[in-house]
Amino acid sequence: MSTPFSPEPPDAELVRRAKAGELDAFEALTNRYEQRVYGLAMRMLRQAQDAEDVTQQTFLSVLENLEGFRGDSSFSTWVLRIASHAALKIIRKRKGLPTVSLEEATEPSDNINSIPHPEFIADWRQSPAHLVEQHEVRRLLDDALARLDEKYRLVFLLRDAEGLSVKETAEALELSEGNVKIRLLRARLQLREDLTRALGDPARQLVRSPHHHQ
Repeated sequence: MSTPFSPEPPDAELVRRAKAGELDAFEALTNRYEQRVYGLAMRMLRQAQDAEDVTQQTFLSVLENLEGFRGDSSFSTWVLRIASHAALKIIRKRKGLPTVSLEEATEPSDNINSIPHPEFIADWRQSPAHLVEQHEVRRLLDDALARLDEKYRLVFLLRDAEGLSVKETAEALELSEGNVKIRLLRARLQLREDLTRALGDPARQLVRSPHHHQ
């Protein structure tokens, strides 16, 4: 006779049990989010050893600060915010930057007037929903992400890839919400242009002059 299916407990229950001292519950939370944290760190840092260090530091911080987690945001958002901060420390250390906000460490501000027009425009041969399911497109997206300027890549990863809100992304990266929105728009435009070069229909291509302005 088969054993009835037992659904996994929700995060909130595991957090409650972990706070009560159940190490099995904390281990279950770690197992649930370890790969997601590593994946985010790897895409932010692009070095396996650094990503492993961030993953380890993240769950040490989660363990040390779990009692203070009040559930104002979801547990997953809280964990990803901790991971983002840990990864940003490594990014700043690489650049020899002081521990200031990423906004101060890169440029004074982004503004809507700095967003360029795409130079390559074409209808896609297949629908985006169908394309996303293809392994080759995921590889192209990873390559396009790697070509993005770091400040745009980080915003895209947290907001679009990991699903944090604009406010949560701004808090994690220590940016204004306005700059998050502008950097996200730039990231999306550049990624779409990069992918369109590979996936667009050449017969319906419109190449915009690089000197074109509004």
